[in-house]
Amino acid sequence: MSTTALETRAPGRALRIGLWAAQVLLAVVFISAGFVKLTTPIPQLAAMMPWAGQYSETFVRAIALVDLAGGIGILLPALTRILPRLTVLAALGCSVLQVIALVFHLSRGEMPVTPLNVVLLALSLFVLWGRNSKAPIAPRQF
Repeated sequence: MSTTALETRAPGRALRIGLWAAQVLLAVVFISAGFVKLTTPIPQLAAMMPWAGQYSETFVRAIALVDLAGGIGILLPALTRILPRLTVLAALGCSVLQVIALVFHLSRGEMPVTPLNVVLLALSLFVLWGRNSKAPIAPRQF
């Protein structure tokens, strides 16, 4: 098989299913985390996430909005095929957010929460790689 045939071959079904599954999972996690951080009173949130009680409410709510934007952005543009490149940018943003969260939690000695950050980082990088180069979503033609 020639190199050209390999480069132009359509992505496999398993890859496409894996990407959609990763996108849905990331959307659920980020949207639910954002919703909780946005709507839960700070004292209650601090009981679940100790760092939330040690920073300003503005900071906590801003993180909530970033989580919501990432969750919506990683799924909605690809699902609607309206500006699907935004999904790639959202995956990049979610990846950066998880690196920052990982460093943040490690610096605070919060090792038990870091595996979640690593899994979310891996899923975000998978979506970034897949939707950017292996199985991009074509924009809708109006």
